[in-house]
Amino acid sequence: MKLYNIVPFVMSVLLVAGVAVPEAVGAKEEVKAEVTSDEKAFIKVEGTIDVMEKSDELTLYTIKGGDDSPVLAITEETIIFDSSGKKTELKKGDTVSAYTHADKPMILIYPPQYTPDVVIVEEHEATTAVVGIFNDELVDPYLKLQLKVDDSTDISSASGNKVKAGDLEDKNLLVFYRETTRSIPAQTTPEKIVVLDVNTVDEDAAVEQIIEDDHYMVDGVKMVPLRLLAEKLGYVVDSTGVGAIVSKGAPTYTITRGQKEYGYNKSLMKFEVTPELLEPRKTYVPVELIEEMMK
Repeated sequence: MKLYNIVPFVMSVLLVAGVAVPEAVGAKEEVKAEVTSDEKAFIKVEGTIDVMEKSDELTLYTIKGGDDSPVLAITEETIIFDSSGKKTELKKGDTVSAYTHADKPMILIYPPQYTPDVVIVEEHEATTAVVGIFNDELVDPYLKLQLKVDDSTDISSASGNKVKAGDLEDKNLLVFYRETTRSIPAQTTPEKIVVLDVNTVDEDAAVEQIIEDDHYMVDGVKMVPLRLLAEKLGYVVDSTGVGAIVSKGAPTYTITRGQKEYGYNKSLMKFEVTPELLEPRKTYVPVELIEEMMK
């Protein structure tokens, strides 16, 4: 047979092979995370826990893994899983991936401090955990990942509400999976999905309950815990050693213990009663400040 008769046959074989159905691959292979959108829903910080500093209201974990040593401010509301999908607790030496919603306000300090929504302890190489927002086709364009949910997928919500596959569209999701296809976007049937929904308890009612349970009176003024209430209202609270900087986007409050004067953005305001440290690491302020934050 002449050579020029062989070439068309070889080309036909190559073309047929090129349209084969995408095969499943291990979750750790480099096929699943090519960026196709700049609009990431969550900021991811990775590293190994090096230092832990615990207080009554939160625990600060300093992690190492890059040029800086970011700090994770972990509260009772932080969702913590290992990479297989089991709830766990953080400890020194853990290798972690922390996800903070990109719209969450941050204090411009160094090293950077994050209040993550989710922390994953990376213990199981066979399983991958990611956090993102998945659209009506269950695709996260930033992660370049599409979810194919079936009856084997364990679906739950962070708040404890009942959810089903039809409730996942346009939601922030924590996803655990093992394999993806080589398609674009990569497709996977997750082993577990956690919907990162907000608790349905009324925010104002929750704040009122905290005030009712934890306050004291000074000259007719009700004094309440600053951090606990501010964080419940979605503010970021950064300790200054003598007080705190409290921010939520544009509004920023600078409170100093022992001083009636406090900063609000570029203005100087004044409390009726001086903020004080009643318990270790627990600053109390007049309730009027919390009422202002709730407006």
